[in-house]
Amino acid sequence: MISSVRGTVLSAVGGNVVLEVGGIGYAVQVTPEHALALRVGDQAFVHTSFIVREDSMSLFGFETREQLAVFELLTGVTGVGPKSALGVLSVLGPGQIATAVATEDDAVFRTVSGIGPKTAKLIVVSLAGKLIAHAEPAKRAAATPTGDQVVVALVGLGWSEKVAVDAVANVISSNPDAATFPVQTLLRLALAQLGPAQHSAASTARA
Repeated sequence: MISSVRGTVLSAVGGNVVLEVGGIGYAVQVTPEHALALRVGDQAFVHTSFIVREDSMSLFGFETREQLAVFELLTGVTGVGPKSALGVLSVLGPGQIATAVATEDDAVFRTVSGIGPKTAKLIVVSLAGKLIAHAEPAKRAAATPTGDQVVVALVGLGWSEKVAVDAVANVISSNPDAATFPVQTLLRLALAQLGPAQHSAASTARA
């Protein structure tokens, strides 16, 4: 298995890079943004995923281990091949992907070429709970046991899970010590942020 490659950049065009190592040129598929950052003649290092198919062997390269980890999680989703997974990472960073999954926002995945509505929803369902380590700090804190309890309480009061997660994350991001607050305090602050008007509308919709 090839887990990383360090070598001289022979070419970097589109999403394809060739790195020379010991006289051998390794073709590595990367995001277009990554390719643009590489210069012919420079030394480059990439974390890689070596994927073998019946009719091909391909190397996919990433700047960070975090990107590689998310790529491998994406390719584990039914219907998401390595090129589609790389396409997702070309549009969204690991933190954005984690946040989209946490808030059940499948719309962002539908903007990626090759990802349809069904696959986008499957990504959200399949990766739920697996990307907390990559989430934006506030959203990660919202996924703690205390944050989860508040989210459940808000959903029980009629708000959608996305709105509930966002509210808890906003409270935590605006209060440095909020992640340590008891459930009752965090719930009160989240309710204050959502406001009575929205609560009324949510309750009406639930009814």
